[in-house]
This record gives sequence, C-alpha cells and structure tokens, in this order.
Amino acid sequence: MSLSSFFFPSSDSRRKTSRKSGFRQRSLTMVKQQKTRFYILRRCIIMLLCWQSHSVAD
Repeated sequence: MSLSSFFFPSSDSRRKTSRKSGFRQRSLTMVKQQKTRFYILRRCIIMLLCWQSHSVAD
C-alpha cells in the first residue's frame, strides 16, 4: 500500500462500503471529535479557573 493510496483511496475502495455504513462511520467519527473538543475545552476552563483562584490567593 503506497502512501498516496493511504491518503487518497481509489473510488473502487470507496464503492465497496455501503452508504449506510459510510454514514455511520462518519457520524461516529464526528461524535468522537466533538467529545474530544468538549473534553479539551472543559480541561482548559478548569485550568483557568484554578489558576485564577490560586493567583488571587497569592
């Protein structure tokens, strides 16, 4: 498997997957990305709140 076929799959390999499973896979990928974004956002907010409370105490 060459590098270009890894990044740009041929239309034949895309045709092998059914539309339903393709939609499901894309949906699951989007959900996973959103969960990751919310996790990062939550961690950043917590870090900022903790940093602010520690800086006020000093």
